[in-house]
Parts: sequence; C-alpha cells; structure tokens
Amino acid sequence: MKTIGVIGAGSWGTALALTLSNKGHQVKICDINQEHLAEMREHRENVRYLPGIKFGENLHIVDSTEEALAGADIALFSAPAQHFRSAFEKAIPFITDGMVVVNVAKGIEQGTLMRMSEIAYLLKPDVKYVVLSGPSHAEEVGRALPTTVAVASKDMALAEQVQDVFMTDRFRVYTNDDVCGVELGGALKNIIALGAGISDGIGFGDNAKAALMTRGITEMCRLGVKLGADIATFSGLTGIGDLIVTCTSMHSRNRRCGIMIGEGEKPSVAVEKVGMVVEGMFTAQAAYQLAQRVGVEMPITECIYNCINEKITAREAVELLMGRDRKNEKHIG
Repeated sequence: MKTIGVIGAGSWGTALALTLSNKGHQVKICDINQEHLAEMREHRENVRYLPGIKFGENLHIVDSTEEALAGADIALFSAPAQHFRSAFEKAIPFITDGMVVVNVAKGIEQGTLMRMSEIAYLLKPDVKYVVLSGPSHAEEVGRALPTTVAVASKDMALAEQVQDVFMTDRFRVYTNDDVCGVELGGALKNIIALGAGISDGIGFGDNAKAALMTRGITEMCRLGVKLGADIATFSGLTGIGDLIVTCTSMHSRNRRCGIMIGEGEKPSVAVEKVGMVVEGMFTAQAAYQLAQRVGVEMPITECIYNCINEKITAREAVELLMGRDRKNEKHIG
C-alpha cells in the first residue's frame, strides 16, 4: 500500500481519492479553497462536487500541498489544466526524488499552448511523470461503477507502477507509452463534446452528432500526428473512448454547456450555469491557435472556437461545416 497526496479536491480528484483510499492506500487530499476543505472535513464527503459518497477512514483532508505530499509515494494532480502550472510550481519543493507525479487534468495551456507534461518537464526536468486519462466520469468512478482508463509515461516502468497502484476490480488500467497522444486525446475531445452539445441544443438528431464525433476524431488524429503522437492512440480509451463518453453523457460539463449554447444562451452564461470549469472553452482557443501554428486543418475546432467567442452563431457554424468543399474521407494529413 502507498501514501498518495492529491492536489485538487474537485469531483475527479475526489473520485480518484475515494478509489485509492477504498483500496487501502493512505490518501491525503488538499485544495486551494480552505472553505471547501472545511466542508469536506465536517461532512466527510465532497458536498460541492461529488455529494452523497462518504469518505472512508483512509482518506484524510489536509490544509496544504506540503502536508499532502509529506511522506507521499505519489503526487496526484487534479487541478484544472489552466491551473496545473501554478499547482505544480507550488508543489516542487515537496516533490522528493523517488516521488511519482500523476496528472489527471485534460487540457492545453492557453498562451503557451503547452501540454501538461511539457509544463512539468520544463519546471522540473527530472520529474517522474505519468498521465492518467480515459472515459471516466467522476460521478461513476466515485460510486465504484466499472471504468477503464490508461496511464502513459515515457518510462514504462513508471506507467506499470501506477497501473498496479490504481487497478481495482472496478477500475481497470491499461499502460501506454504515447504521452503526447494520450494528453491530446483528453484535451481535444472536450472541444468536440461542446460541438455535440451545441448540435443537441439546436435540435439536430443522432446523424449529425455521429458525423461530428467521427470527423472530430479525424481532426484529433490530424493534429496529434503532426505533433508526434501515435495515430493508434486515438483509436483507444484516451481517444475515441473518451470522445464517446464526453459527447453522449449528461455527466459531461462540456456537452451540457454546448446544449445551452445551442439553445441560444450566451457562452459566458452557459459556463456560469454549469457551475464548474468547462475545459473545452479554454482548449478550443488553444487548439485553434496550435493548429494555425503547425499548419493543420481543423474546421470543426475552428467553428466551435468562433461560436463560443460569438463571432458566428451555432447555426452559422453548422452551415459552414456542411457547405465545405468536397473531400476524400480517408485523407488524414
């Protein structure tokens, strides 16, 4: 059994903390919001983001990153992607030589257009980094419903170590060595989920959503291959698997936000009504800029970016996509 420090007590961080602590690991969880920590300590559950699931005796609420990582074997980062840099910087003084860093945030940093692993290696070149991703709604993981994910690292021994730590009879973990592909899959699918929600909100049918998802995975592959990812990764759990669950479930914040936009809400109002971070809103801008930088065509991403920035309406986005010049479906490059 291991000692694990969890940085970030949102729904996903809490769900993983529950999974790990219920397996028998000693888990310490902290958050930047002290009021939130006090509520969790009082109620022994995450009443804000994952209500109704009580904490076991192996799950401890602590007040700081230093406390969370003291004596830890694994540092699990579950802060939103746009806050990963600050959370990781704050943690560096407490990350010991043997400690493994597991990141579960899905996104691309705005401005720098960096993936989370790139940020981690920039700030701490010797970091033992592993990314965990896949089709995994926190609401289901917290209730121990069957879930399967993948962990990726450039060091397969690290990936296998994390696989063993996280694996349970309800939480199956595969390994992968394609960090770039796994991170891009987790980030880019949120953009397509926004589009799927917009399609649903407008009132379009299953045909439109299936087409959006299928052409969306093509865009994900196109950018991923350009950036050095293995195209096969996008056929796996962290690509098409995560895309399916995020585009079809009401657990998905990105899809719910998209539905409201499709129904006519302003994007800013839709985000406010969701009440939690909608990563696709940030990733759409970063991915649009990244695609322009490397010269990759991503028409769905571009339309969603323009839609959420109110440059075009949702219906205009559909007209633009449906009216594009004819293409060969097999063209990826």
